[in-house]
Amino acid sequence: MHYNEHRQEAEAMAVRAIYPGTFDPPTNGHLDLIARGSKLFEHLTVAILNNPIKNPLFTVAERVEMMREATRQMETVEVETFDGLMVDFARQKQATAVLRGIRAISDYEYEFQMALMNRRLAPEVETVFLQPAGRYSFVSSRMVKEVFSFGGDITGLVPGNVLKRLRRQARQSAG
Repeated sequence: MHYNEHRQEAEAMAVRAIYPGTFDPPTNGHLDLIARGSKLFEHLTVAILNNPIKNPLFTVAERVEMMREATRQMETVEVETFDGLMVDFARQKQATAVLRGIRAISDYEYEFQMALMNRRLAPEVETVFLQPAGRYSFVSSRMVKEVFSFGGDITGLVPGNVLKRLRRQARQSAG
């Protein structure tokens, strides 16, 4: 067997995963899971959901840009967007795993139901749950936006590039 044949065989066996979410904005909790997920899987796609119903603070393009900036040192991580069913996107990316973060028991109930539905829709795709590092176990995008909107300090909860973007947007809104 030649080198290219070995490489193609290894790539065919590689576990590809997606980490779906709105990431509005990306937090250090997200980055913790991405960094750890990139060690578990040969390839990890951060899949940013285009869901205007959620009334996002940042556009999809802005979220993609922030996430790409924050993950640019991670060679096996790519950032893309998707619409529709996550399992359809997983199949498109030839992913056999979905990475999901669980911060608390309240997350588990929702995530467990979602994992069961996804298993019904795509039995070939497994859901892998990870807990964020303890220092990020309370951090959510929603909470970060709320604290920031009232002038609270979110330093250390979001990557530097995201904090700059939040401050810039606040200045523009203040006019």
